[in-house]
Amino acid sequence: MKITGSMNYVKFDLENGYIIKAEGEMLVGRKFVVYTDTMKTWEPPHENEKLSKEQIEEIIREVQESMSENTVQIIFE
Repeated sequence: MKITGSMNYVKFDLENGYIIKAEGEMLVGRKFVVYTDTMKTWEPPHENEKLSKEQIEEIIREVQESMSENTVQIIFE
């Protein structure tokens, strides 16, 4: 999974053609808060496919497993 973003959003690229964009905000101390209620649809060309709760939980789990002390810490709310 590739994770990119800016000060107010983050994109999770599952590297299988599916990308999801979530809003959030950068905090002091290399932390980024993701608003999980903004994780609703995939980016084009899959924008007509809704994410299931299970898919969102799987993305969150993968992100949490991939974090290390050297990366920006992503917090889901």
